[in-house]
Amino acid sequence: MNGTMVTLVGNAATAVEFRETATGGMARFRFAVTPRRRDRETQLWTDGPTSFYTVWAWRTLATNLAASVAIGEPLVVHGRLKIREEERDGGRRTFVDVEAVAVGHDLSRGTSAFRRVIRTEPALTSALRGGTDGASEDDSGASRGLSEAPAEGVTERAAVS
Repeated sequence: MNGTMVTLVGNAATAVEFRETATGGMARFRFAVTPRRRDRETQLWTDGPTSFYTVWAWRTLATNLAASVAIGEPLVVHGRLKIREEERDGGRRTFVDVEAVAVGHDLSRGTSAFRRVIRTEPALTSALRGGTDGASEDDSGASRGLSEAPAEGVTERAAVS
């Protein structure tokens, strides 16, 4: 799909709002990006003007965002830039949105512990499993979406302190 792809580094300015829709989950939050520059005269760092974006996410990304992101946390957001204009209060306003493809914590500013989420569709997996407990020998992950299939040979690891 064509579009202007951007990568933004900043902080979650609002809590993630999550809603379940007919096609899956939908989440949105406001994202603040403030550039920092070194003032050569004073030898101090100064903040530039803050830009705010509305970040939108769909399906699995939306669900994981709602469970993982809190106000003020440093994030990296990658997605499609969307500019829209609306008539409000007798004036024309411009809104800048990002339709997220990937969102993660900014590890240059802290640590994070990843937890893999495995989702399956019960009707499909029970048919593959014969309606019982373990997976069948031919459970190749065909009933799961590509992004939801666990990586082969990957096991959950405890955080290293």
